[in-house]
Amino acid sequence: MAMKKNPVTGMKDVLPEEMLLRDYLIGIIKDTYRGFGFTPMETPCVEHIENLTSKQGGDNEKLIFKILKRGEKLKLEEATKEDMLTDSGLRYDLTLPLTRYYANNSAVLPQPFKALQIGSVWRADRPQRGRYRQFTQCDIDILGDATNLSEIELILATTTALKRICPDNGFVVRINERRILKALVSWAGFPEERADSVLVTLDKMDKIGEDGVRAELVENGCDGAAADRYLGLLKEVGTDGTAVRSLGEKLKEHLEPGTAETLAETMETVTEVSGGSLPIVFDPTLVRGMGYYTGTIFEVSMEGFSGSVAGGGRYDKMIGKFTGTDVPACGFSIGFERIIAILTDQKFKIPNQRSKKAFLYDKRIGAGELAELLREAKAERDRGFDVLVVRMAKNKKFQREQLTEQGYTEFKDFYTQK
Repeated sequence: MAMKKNPVTGMKDVLPEEMLLRDYLIGIIKDTYRGFGFTPMETPCVEHIENLTSKQGGDNEKLIFKILKRGEKLKLEEATKEDMLTDSGLRYDLTLPLTRYYANNSAVLPQPFKALQIGSVWRADRPQRGRYRQFTQCDIDILGDATNLSEIELILATTTALKRICPDNGFVVRINERRILKALVSWAGFPEERADSVLVTLDKMDKIGEDGVRAELVENGCDGAAADRYLGLLKEVGTDGTAVRSLGEKLKEHLEPGTAETLAETMETVTEVSGGSLPIVFDPTLVRGMGYYTGTIFEVSMEGFSGSVAGGGRYDKMIGKFTGTDVPACGFSIGFERIIAILTDQKFKIPNQRSKKAFLYDKRIGAGELAELLREAKAERDRGFDVLVVRMAKNKKFQREQLTEQGYTEFKDFYTQK
């Protein structure tokens, strides 16, 4: 039987043109983040199954690629449930592996630790256009700093990278606070045990609208009066730091002191440092679904495109799951695959690429003549050119057309001198 030539469902082959774009973007992202003092690091793609199913990853825990035990440990005939068959799985994001990494290596890491990690993650999601089961994440995180300097630097670094990648596209940072979200739920009169389900419904605001959110809340057993009070306040709230402070005053009986003030300061500092060029708005409907967020959450949207191109937040309780002692942590992730899709649709061309030359040689060329050709190619590379040496095809016109599409602008033919 013939072997299958197509990739596994939900995976894709990356063709050379896209690979060049991916390398270019990763280079810009790494260069930008290093400029902010972030340190490159790496974690294994395989994690302990107990870590992956620790109720930190929200719905992503339903999408884990689990790995069977190996050798003598795999006892199929004795297994009565799934967890007897598996002991590890492919990581579904980079945050969980980072917290394990920090818990294991904190003694030899700088404090605070500013981590830069780029790598593949896997989720057994339903494949569709632009959504694959293997994709790349680009994360920066600050571990060990409880102040809002973490949020400020993460926002500035991420938007700096995005502006370098897409200088002609405007960005807006939307920001919220998980503690404000929970205070809103309590203020409106929802029972504490319904807080998570209320926020899950609120997270659908951009898809089903206010009427849809209210209908779903009531359908799920929530009090209609509480839903009206909740949604009514959301419509009244402004988007700047002053509005955040005002909301904090209204929620003060339900909200930890200083929460609203710190969020307002974060917004105003980002605005001041960016000279007003980076819009940052308070969005009381922003939820973000990961179960590990404990404080500030944020997303970046790009003009002309639906959804977000980056997102993150604070997760101060996650490292304590490993060590028993909580460590403040905050991170931001660029939606790398989404950026790739946007730039591909825009037919983006990588700027300032080195000039490319193609040396085409006749198949009858002798060994001495080939050596002379290769010496000339080396000299051109030393001058800063990319040089391809390739045998001349029968259809030389078509060959040149293909090479031109690949960015080659100069050609030189070499024939045997005999």
